[in-house]
Amino acid sequence: MKTLTITRPDDWHIHVRNGAILKTVLPHTARQFARAIIMPNLKPPVCTVDQALLYRDEILEAVPQGADFTPLMTLYLTSSTTEAEIKKAAESQHIHAFKLYPAGATTHSDSGVSDIKAAYPLFAAMEKHQIPLLIHGEVTDEQCDIFDREKAFIGKYLTDIVEQFPGLRVVLEHVTTAEAVQFVEAANQNIAATITPQHLLYNRNALLVGGIRPHYYCLPIIKRERHRLALVAAATSGNPKFFLGTDSAPHLTNLKESSCGCAGCYSAHAALEMYAEVFEAADSLDKLEGFASFYGADFYRLPRNSSTITLQKTSWNVPSSYGENGILITPLKANESVNWKTQ
Repeated sequence: MKTLTITRPDDWHIHVRNGAILKTVLPHTARQFARAIIMPNLKPPVCTVDQALLYRDEILEAVPQGADFTPLMTLYLTSSTTEAEIKKAAESQHIHAFKLYPAGATTHSDSGVSDIKAAYPLFAAMEKHQIPLLIHGEVTDEQCDIFDREKAFIGKYLTDIVEQFPGLRVVLEHVTTAEAVQFVEAANQNIAATITPQHLLYNRNALLVGGIRPHYYCLPIIKRERHRLALVAAATSGNPKFFLGTDSAPHLTNLKESSCGCAGCYSAHAALEMYAEVFEAADSLDKLEGFASFYGADFYRLPRNSSTITLQKTSWNVPSSYGENGILITPLKANESVNWKTQ
């Protein structure tokens, strides 16, 4: 196959930051995706509708002229979130979900929820007002091995959340394990999951063999090969519970390549192309459109896009970095080739 034309996709989980970094990275997303669910973990976090609308305005100002891109905003769930704010969010045409970060689980999660069961009244309000809950599904127990934290979260919290709130739409974000895939497959129709390109392309050898490679470090951390294979099988299965969410998370190169490098892989520069590589390797290019363009929109109860995008089978080299004027971001697959290119 030399070219592949699909309905223009959406990214159902992305970090675009703000300020100069936003202006650097947003053109990459707007080039490929019609819409994107924007993560709210800024400093300070985006916790209210009013804050989200201001952030939306900043994002729209960074969209390149002529690009057709719509940011879909989310709110950061905290112990101070009220039912009134949940209702206000549900009634806003621009707010599409709340994001649950267990406190301390990942980048800028220190304002997250420390007692998940104490947040049950908030989940009930979200179920009542029909607004989805997006979950970073990892426990933060220091005694729990970092490679087991997603599996532990499912057993300790997620199973009960789904049982207690069967009408609540839940996205288990950036799943990384076979156990997470199995849980989503077996759960009711209101439970879905996003899958990132890095978790489809790599296992933990990419991070650790031959030295510590910080640009493969993300949370949840990349797992064993058996988990990668389970994710590929889920993504290419045609099961509408699994859809595209890059979790593209830009950090300045000097903050990644440090004595305590921060978590996050920057993939927006070639996201759709990398997914195409995965689907081609699995002999499932015919399933890419559903995963990238249909299932997320259906879950969020939004219309599917009407425009298309074409990928051409041609090799190109990813640059060593993106940015200028003090902004330097090292992308996933820096200085490597990618076998597909969007036209």
